[in-house]
Amino acid sequence: MHINFNDLFLKMQEQLESSQAVLDDSLLIELVNRIRPDDATDLDEINHKFQAFIQALLLTPHAVTTFQNFILKLINQYKQTSLYADTGILSLDGFWNQLAQRLGAHFLPLINDQSQLQDLVRRVFYQRSDKYWLDSIVDADWQKLFALINQGHSNQQDKLKIKSELIKAITVLSYRISGIGLYPEFINAHPELTEYESPFLVQNREINEFIQHYKALHQNTDPMALIVPPDASQALVMIEQCRDVVLKIRRATKRIGVSLSLTYLLSLLEQCLDRIELLLNLIMDEDQLRYESLGLLLVDITHAIYSERSVRSLLAANSELIALQVTENASKTGEHYVSTDKQGFWSMYKSAAGAGVIIATMASLKILAARIAMAPIMQALVFSMNYSFGFMLIHVLHFTVATKQPAMTAAALAATVQQTKGSKTTQIAELAALIINIIRTQFIAILGNISIAIPTAAVITLLWQYGMDEPLLTHVKATKTLHSLNPFTSLAIPHAAIAGVCLFFSGLIAGYFDNMAVYRKVGPRLQAHANLKQLLGQERLNKFATYIERNLGALAGNFLFGIMLGSMGTIGFILGLPLDIRHIAFASANFIQGLICINGSPEIGLIIVSFLGVLLIGLTNLFVSFTLTIIVALRARRVRFEQWKPLAKLVLTHFLTRPSDFFWPPKTPLEVDEFSTPQKSTLK
Repeated sequence: MHINFNDLFLKMQEQLESSQAVLDDSLLIELVNRIRPDDATDLDEINHKFQAFIQALLLTPHAVTTFQNFILKLINQYKQTSLYADTGILSLDGFWNQLAQRLGAHFLPLINDQSQLQDLVRRVFYQRSDKYWLDSIVDADWQKLFALINQGHSNQQDKLKIKSELIKAITVLSYRISGIGLYPEFINAHPELTEYESPFLVQNREINEFIQHYKALHQNTDPMALIVPPDASQALVMIEQCRDVVLKIRRATKRIGVSLSLTYLLSLLEQCLDRIELLLNLIMDEDQLRYESLGLLLVDITHAIYSERSVRSLLAANSELIALQVTENASKTGEHYVSTDKQGFWSMYKSAAGAGVIIATMASLKILAARIAMAPIMQALVFSMNYSFGFMLIHVLHFTVATKQPAMTAAALAATVQQTKGSKTTQIAELAALIINIIRTQFIAILGNISIAIPTAAVITLLWQYGMDEPLLTHVKATKTLHSLNPFTSLAIPHAAIAGVCLFFSGLIAGYFDNMAVYRKVGPRLQAHANLKQLLGQERLNKFATYIERNLGALAGNFLFGIMLGSMGTIGFILGLPLDIRHIAFASANFIQGLICINGSPEIGLIIVSFLGVLLIGLTNLFVSFTLTIIVALRARRVRFEQWKPLAKLVLTHFLTRPSDFFWPPKTPLEVDEFSTPQKSTLK
């Protein structure tokens, strides 16, 4: 591929030879335009155009010298320290200030400082796709280009000026790292920092010592003086120790919890450590390392130019650890929702059956509450409290709502995907076994809810009719209730999907409050509460505090889930939108109540269609909540699982050969045949 660069090299030479004080950066912009591929993902085009530029430098007389002179002088026209020390690194303002600034910048754009080198980079790499094709250039090509440009010993003053700016940036970053390491929240997360000399402080001392030696070397004018070359190895060792502390804190978050501010500090610190190491490499004498680091810095800065004002990138960088902790708590809970043997199978049925009684009662109470003429907000409050306290009671009594399972079991499945080791065949077989166990447990939980909720709701309806001498539902209301379950003529399925989203959020909320209970030390703080000590006594207070610490997430998740279900219809009414929820357990109770209260014998078609609607509502509840949760859980763990098709095929094959395993526990737990091929994998 031939690309003409000669005209640009000639214009660069003309500008260098002229007396103009400021070089024209449009030449560099045009040069990058010619190198830029039409398709940022086409590796062949990227390679051909980049190689064409290198060949042009090699074959064009004086091109290397001209380009070197032009680039160095152009860079030195700008202030550089901020580019090296700030671009691509989070601000010390904190997460919420950063979020507010970035949101504000979307409505009232920030003004670029044209004296800063960032402005030049922003004008040269002005397309969002630039970060992709730059990242696709291999290290060997970067080394070849920079080695070519760095030929000769000319422009020493310009090079020293750039190195001086790099030294300033290294100094800024070093002090910033020291300051972050002294943050109280950081020390609380890793108390050992106060017991020995903090590596965050030691690195600053080592960096300063290195800088002093470096300056002494370059400021020395006596050719006979013996000066030891500066050695950054000790500084790099301390930077690595700082990374170890960050890693320990990240691991400790599973035990101590995590906050948004701590996550922000960890992300900021990691960025500073990565950048200072990169800058140290740039001023070292090892050419290969220097050229490779220069390529990495260019890619990093180009990427940062477009992400430093992005709300999405800020949220992604800072929510990951919290999302991981939230889904980690959910996965631990989810393990209890998966049965592998007959004992666990029947325990799940009993647990779900108990919940069925309470759900039928809640459904009946909602019908009665709907009779009362109330303002929309008050009605939403009453409905919400009915749901919330009912779900909390189910949890306190150790019962199970079937639709709460997917949000928990999906997180457990994601954790299994991350932890599974061995061959792909082994991974797929183990996941298939887990999925079959999940499906079987989900089946018996739904059966437990429905099989008890329906007769309990029927008994309540008949008792009300007998005791109060009036039906629980009028004929019109009963007919409307049954028709609202019709999956073909009503919005039952979309409303079930909304309930699935609420289930998903309730799982995240539960994980968040579990994390908060640990991080904020809710249990110990309750135990130290003076008023509660007087009221309950220390022994009972200790039991209460322990229970709250272990169950705060579940209680909060159930409470807020109830509010979401109870207020969704009112929100739809206020907004004029057809918003509502359909939940399989409540739908099954309403189904039997509608049949009992309708005048005369209901049509068989209405019964079949309504019951079909109940089943589809349940499937939609489960599918939506499970899908959303597993997506979040996998992303939080940075896991990419690409074996979904073989996994689905294996599960389907097992269903066709041994369908009973999906509905009844096998005599022996499902095992994995590690010696089977992916196409022939079987579950024993």
